[in-house]
Amino acid sequence: MTRLPLIALAALALLAPAGTALAQSPSGGAPESSITLTFETGAQTGAVMVALYDSEAGYASDRGVGQRRLDVAAGERTATFDNLPAGDYAAKAFHDVNGDGEMNFNPFGLPVEPYAFSNNAVGNMGPASWARARFTVSGATAQTISIR
Repeated sequence: MTRLPLIALAALALLAPAGTALAQSPSGGAPESSITLTFETGAQTGAVMVALYDSEAGYASDRGVGQRRLDVAAGERTATFDNLPAGDYAAKAFHDVNGDGEMNFNPFGLPVEPYAFSNNAVGNMGPASWARARFTVSGATAQTISIR
């Protein structure tokens, strides 16, 4: 796994979860879409940092459309992203088990804290690809991600 994408997720530590209500689109039409991501963690400490992406380019360059910090120690396991246009999305997350606000690595540059991607996708010698992590959203969409 490359260091840059996971380090960018560490900056998410200052952000709080958003509400879950659907809102009307700006044009007054049908409700916008929402994504609810529920995380299953192996430890009950620290925080889960999650970033949401709406394009392959954004996913590759870590320019997300939203991010959340979930306080696992306080029982938070769900991140909701509201008022999204329908389309394709993907998420990257890591579990900051020790609560230091960053993804920790061993001397060889490999992550020592758990991480995961939407669809429970796995990568091959790095992060899961957009094609594996991507999912289509239209209306309310929910997904459970095992982060171990």
